[in-house]
Amino acid sequence: MTNGRGLESLPHRPRRAPSRRGALAWIVASLAWARSAQAGSPGTRPGEVAIGEALLDGSLTGLNGPSHRLSDFRGHPLIINVWASWCGPCRQEMASLERLAWRGDARSFAIIGISTDDDAAAAKRLLASTNATIDHFIDQRLFWESMLGASRLPLTVLVDARGRVVGRVVGAQQWDGPDAAKLIARAFDGTAR
Repeated sequence: MTNGRGLESLPHRPRRAPSRRGALAWIVASLAWARSAQAGSPGTRPGEVAIGEALLDGSLTGLNGPSHRLSDFRGHPLIINVWASWCGPCRQEMASLERLAWRGDARSFAIIGISTDDDAAAAKRLLASTNATIDHFIDQRLFWESMLGASRLPLTVLVDARGRVVGRVVGAQQWDGPDAAKLIARAFDGTAR
C-alpha cells in the first residue's frame, strides 16, 4: 500500500481492548495515586511515606543476621540504605556506610541495609564478599521499596527516633565524610555528629 506520496504505509491494525485484569490493575493504581495526591504528599508515590510521617512497622527478613521488626530500632535515629547487588553505585556506597558504622560517634544512631534483590542468594554473596557487618535485610514483597520511595537506587532514608522520615538521599554518597556528618547532624537535630 502507498499513501499517495510514494511512501509505503503499514496496514491499519485494530487496537486490542485491554484485558479485564489489565483494566482492573489500571483502576486500582489510579485510585491509589488519587488517594496519595489527596493526602497532600507532593512528590510521593503511592505507598510512599512522606517526609515528616512515620514509617509503618513491618518485618525485616535477615540476610546476614537475624530477622527483626522495624519497631526494634525505635528510640534511636536510623539510617536505612536501600540497595541491590547488581547496582554498582550501591556497592561503592556500602563501604562508606561500613566505615561510618565503625566510627565512635555513630553510636547515637543505627544503620541498616535493605536489599531489593529478587534473588536473596545474590544479595548474600555480595554481603559475604564485602565482609558486611551492618545488619542487612531483604525486601521480598516490595513492601519496604514502596514505603521508602526507592524508585532509584541507592536510596538512603534518615529516620528519627520516633520512626518519622526526616530525609531521603538518592544516589551514592560518601557517608563517612564531613558533608555527610553535617547532613546527619541536621537530620537528627544534633543527636548525631
